[in-house]
Amino acid sequence: MGLVTALIGVIGDFVPGFEPHEAIAGAVGHSAAALGVEAEVRWLDTLDVETADLAEYDALWCAPGSPYKSLDGALRGIRFPREENVPFIGTCGGFQHVVLEYARNVLGFADARHAEYDPDASVLFVSKLECSLVGQTMSVRLDPGSRAADFYGATETNERYYCNFGLNPEHQDELDEGGLRVVGSDQDGEARVLELPEHRFFIATLFVPQTSSSADEPHPLISAYVAESAGVPAANASAASRSNSP
Repeated sequence: MGLVTALIGVIGDFVPGFEPHEAIAGAVGHSAAALGVEAEVRWLDTLDVETADLAEYDALWCAPGSPYKSLDGALRGIRFPREENVPFIGTCGGFQHVVLEYARNVLGFADARHAEYDPDASVLFVSKLECSLVGQTMSVRLDPGSRAADFYGATETNERYYCNFGLNPEHQDELDEGGLRVVGSDQDGEARVLELPEHRFFIATLFVPQTSSSADEPHPLISAYVAESAGVPAANASAASRSNSP
């Protein structure tokens, strides 16, 4: 009997040499090896996602690198796994577009906008951060009892960022109370990790966990994601319980 395999579709417009893109396949590979499974990463250009058959993928990942070629494609690539209970992770730009998709299609803000595309919009759910986080490593507090905290085996972690935009604090309570829970925050209480508690696996991080994964220490969040994608217990990977706590 062969290894369990998982096909992971990565939504984004791949840029060679861009670290948060290049690191995804490696991070998935680190976790797959620790879990004893095989995982194939296949990039999906956002223009192609507009019409792609997303049902062929075991899991989807919305990658950094916005503004995307197709905003509609990126949002479709997020909505599908959310509605169809397909394992999903969004990192950096993926986090931002998770916010936008949920605001429009669940909370009913049809005019919700992202400041990177439309900085003067009246309903900005994603706004420019006061200070750029590109290249910074910062502490993130995780809510005890959240699935994210369970995956880390800790309630605090240090993570790398590569972004200039995040969830507009003015809409943070609306999003949280509307079901997309804020389960990780920075020292000022601003959202850094989002999850849908009732979903099979639906997590978004403003940071880029893929860049801190290694063969010796696969990232615990990615290990949990790959395990769910392959349909095996995350406990199979000793690295899945690794803590990034300070």
